[in-house]
Amino acid sequence: MTGTAQARGIPSLRSWSGVEVVLAAVLLALAGISWLLSGVLGMPEMRMGLLTGMGSAEMMSAGPAPFALFLGVWVVMMAAMMLPAITPFTIGVFRLVRARRRRGVLPPLTLGYLLVWTAAGVVAWSVLRGFDALGHSAASVRVGAVVLLVAGAYEFSPLKRWCLVRCRSPLALVVKHGDAVVRGRLGALRVGVHHGGYCLGCCWALMVVLLAVGAMNLLWMAVLAAVIAIEKVLPRAEIVSSALGAFLTGAGVVLLIAPGLLAPMG
Repeated sequence: MTGTAQARGIPSLRSWSGVEVVLAAVLLALAGISWLLSGVLGMPEMRMGLLTGMGSAEMMSAGPAPFALFLGVWVVMMAAMMLPAITPFTIGVFRLVRARRRRGVLPPLTLGYLLVWTAAGVVAWSVLRGFDALGHSAASVRVGAVVLLVAGAYEFSPLKRWCLVRCRSPLALVVKHGDAVVRGRLGALRVGVHHGGYCLGCCWALMVVLLAVGAMNLLWMAVLAAVIAIEKVLPRAEIVSSALGAFLTGAGVVLLIAPGLLAPMG
């Protein structure tokens, strides 16, 4: 496993220096704080979705203020879910910049990553508003079933595999853009955007599933965060992707045929 991780450019835990362990601890602490903030800041109406009882909760309000609040909560939520998974990549970049005696590039690297997810949050708001308009009925459950089917099919797609390989193998990205990173903060920001784009390509379908089950449901957030971390860090991630794809597809088929399993009765 160690050799495989090193081949992908992910530093082995045994090789981490004290400074790198502290850096990893800081990233994980930030993730923990983000989880706490997600629970505190989370909008109650975002805890349920098409597949978990939307319509029994308050509907989201339209307008700039609710949108700004949603976007802020979304970024915090993404930090909670994604920071643990990008820790090995960040350690790899840290080693590169330390070898070149450059400082101050890790914050813009992380910022670039979060900028990608902020942009995704703008799209997520539109999707959530559309889901919200459907309420909770047999028709909305069928829409949720289609979401599960699409997400399940995407797990088997060449695009998913292409993005996952690049998200899991940051060495190629660091080698390609290494000079840009060490030249300064703008280069580091660009690398963060690139890596964030690959990770978005891996996870966008799962994020739509999260919107369908409840964007601020901490249980579903934890489940998806664990799946994302496993896909990005552990070897043979394609097995996890295939099992997840089969589960989502099967659940989608069942709900498409029998929406009454989740739709309100009477």
